[in-house]
Amino acid sequence: MTRSIDPGLARRVRLVSFDVDGVLTDGSLWVGVGPGGVETETRRFHALDGMATRLLQQSGVAVALVSGKASQAVAARAAELDIDYVSLGDPTGKVQALGGILGEHGVSWGEAAHLGDDLADLAVMGRVALPAAVANAVPEIQRVAAWVGLVGGGNGAVREFAEALLRARGEWDDLVRGFQEGGRFAGTSES
Repeated sequence: MTRSIDPGLARRVRLVSFDVDGVLTDGSLWVGVGPGGVETETRRFHALDGMATRLLQQSGVAVALVSGKASQAVAARAAELDIDYVSLGDPTGKVQALGGILGEHGVSWGEAAHLGDDLADLAVMGRVALPAAVANAVPEIQRVAAWVGLVGGGNGAVREFAEALLRARGEWDDLVRGFQEGGRFAGTSES
């Protein structure tokens, strides 16, 4: 497992995309039926991962969510974290979805990172400069990842990756110092 990120590569990263199921969540889906037979779905997100997205944004790294499944719960979480680039359930697939996001943001594949866990992430990970995997990613994902974490999806894996990236960029200590001096971003309930 690769535990460090090359500092030169880390500084080139301008956008980080995250898969959702199995990365921001542990992959569990809770599906129920509400009043009138309306199906409802909920997800569990980790507060450390929310803080991680805020830290990346604070450092000037754009954050995107790219998932093959549309979900109101994920859309709500993305809005709560002010994530501007969100693709949920794009029928053209993750490569096309992320390619559109990169183009919109003026970022090349060589300036992007992606944290994934399952086969649907393979094509994206083959294109980004920094492919990364959560600890419980399938073997095929771990083999193509330049960085593999020790934390499983939904349990702070995004935070682990964000910290590794920000440390490699030389920005982590300044971000932490900002909290020691009274906090960097108002209004966040994360951690």
